[in-house]
Amino acid sequence: QENPKLSESFNLVIMDALPKCGANYVPLTPLTFLKRASMVYGNRTSVIYAGVRFTWQQTYDRCRRLASSLRSLNIVKNNVVSVLAPNIPATYEMHFAVPMAGAVLNTINTRLGAKNIATILRHSEAKVFFVDYQYVPLAREALRMLMAEYQESTITESSSMPLVIVIDDIDSPTSIRLGELEYEELIHHGNPGYVPDEIEDEWDPIALNYTSGTTSDPKGVVYSHRGAYLSTLSLIMGWEMGSAPVYLWSLPMFHCNGWTFTWGVAARGGTNVCIRNTTAQEMYEAIAMHSVTHMCCAPIVFTILLEAQPHERPEITTPVQILTGGAPPPAALLEKIERLGFQVVHAYGLTEATGPALVCEWQAKWNHLPPADQAKLKARQGISILTLADADVKDLKTMRSVPRDGKTMGEIVLRGSSIMKGYFKDEKATSKAFRDGWFVTGDMGVIHPDGYMEIKDRSKDVIISGGENISSVELESVLYQHPSVLEAAVVAMPHPRWGETPCAFVVLRKAENKVVKEADILAHCRGNLPGFMVPKKVQFVDELPKNPTGKVLKVQLRAKAMTLVVSDNSKSTSKKSTYVKRDQTRYNNEPHEQLLAMSRL
Repeated sequence: QENPKLSESFNLVIMDALPKCGANYVPLTPLTFLKRASMVYGNRTSVIYAGVRFTWQQTYDRCRRLASSLRSLNIVKNNVVSVLAPNIPATYEMHFAVPMAGAVLNTINTRLGAKNIATILRHSEAKVFFVDYQYVPLAREALRMLMAEYQESTITESSSMPLVIVIDDIDSPTSIRLGELEYEELIHHGNPGYVPDEIEDEWDPIALNYTSGTTSDPKGVVYSHRGAYLSTLSLIMGWEMGSAPVYLWSLPMFHCNGWTFTWGVAARGGTNVCIRNTTAQEMYEAIAMHSVTHMCCAPIVFTILLEAQPHERPEITTPVQILTGGAPPPAALLEKIERLGFQVVHAYGLTEATGPALVCEWQAKWNHLPPADQAKLKARQGISILTLADADVKDLKTMRSVPRDGKTMGEIVLRGSSIMKGYFKDEKATSKAFRDGWFVTGDMGVIHPDGYMEIKDRSKDVIISGGENISSVELESVLYQHPSVLEAAVVAMPHPRWGETPCAFVVLRKAENKVVKEADILAHCRGNLPGFMVPKKVQFVDELPKNPTGKVLKVQLRAKAMTLVVSDNSKSTSKKSTYVKRDQTRYNNEPHEQLLAMSRL
């Protein structure tokens, strides 16, 4: 009679003996998407920019030529190649060509100043620096600062200046140069038959992205080929992006590599519509001319689209799918943008999560709800993308999950293959970000009974008034419901009795500047919020301070609010007072160490 245990052991040995070989195991990399697109969708339009069009076969050939030229410039495995350019064909091509050469792509935020750019070039040890002609003056100043730093430094190791290559306009050349080399010349002289080395380890780095830190130097986030591949697949599935989409590049490619859609559009054989600027006219013209089906953007772009002049806004005959993230979009704003013909899906993520980590996946039963209720549901951050093994909201003191009641707040934590490898040259920061097998985001949120998550605030932005936790995001959402409010941000300000209380900074629509008063905004808040959440001060401003990625600089608003003193009858002065320090230990009864400068989408 056969011994079951012996048989089981024998089968286990046989299973384990099955070989892993080139036929059944290939390291994951998004580079395979481009090769496949050239073979399957070779004659389909891949890129449109002004009067220039390429097919997928042409894009593949151009990327191979560029990769071979980079290798001829002595670029080797894991060298960093930086690029300072808007959403143009060259920036798109480098997402494939640079890793084809074995190098790591570093797309630099074009809104940064020269000092920040010099810091990134120095920290990344970039070997090549591609610069769009439009940013040559900025790059020249950054390189001057970098040279001065190296001359003053006593450290000579790895302190060589990067090789500078200008990207001239491919549609209307300008002949602007910074050095001798130019992008199209590299393409022209490159080898069209270049065969990239196979990716041997999917854990190899593919991209280096710097967070948009506002209080310290940005941190370099390293992505792996595996993470980029899996995150890309998760997002095109989660967004239900079908074959041959026409994708408008309204989201900067320097934002988490365009939330991985630089690679995703190739995977679906779509068309990349590249634009230099996200003006209302340029976006609407592209939508109408090229029948755009998909686009990504931060909520600030909604405001640009909504504020467009009538002659700039053609009728949208076919719905345009928008994936938005970066800041929780107020429900009122979502409702307004959808009236124009846009269908919005809300995502949440961070640079450290390779872009979006949660997507507000729509449910058919919600179609029967009133538009206002639908907008509130869409404003939630949603459920984890397929790449993640898990996403949760936890009490960081106990690492226990909070109840799924939509009320109890904790910190959003993530784990899965799309999380970064770590921070470049910063082991201490990497170890702080990873806790007990989780990546700690620094965002406070709740989980609703249906499993959908919703951000309530950054941990540092929660307002604690008389022991009550007030979500600035929730208050801002109510402010956006006022028809005269264009933008709003809420921070804590000192209060003699409650310690701190909400202070609202509001930008009014142009036509309402002299009509709407503070009392009108306060009355609106009283009608829609509990009394303790109503701001004790509304400060009208011409614009909100923002960092280079378009996020509101609440640290500056908090500093301004510190100078205001509010009495119980809500009268304020500009006299400075002693500020009651916010006691974050009251929040969830836990001490909370603020984590780094992380970058939400």
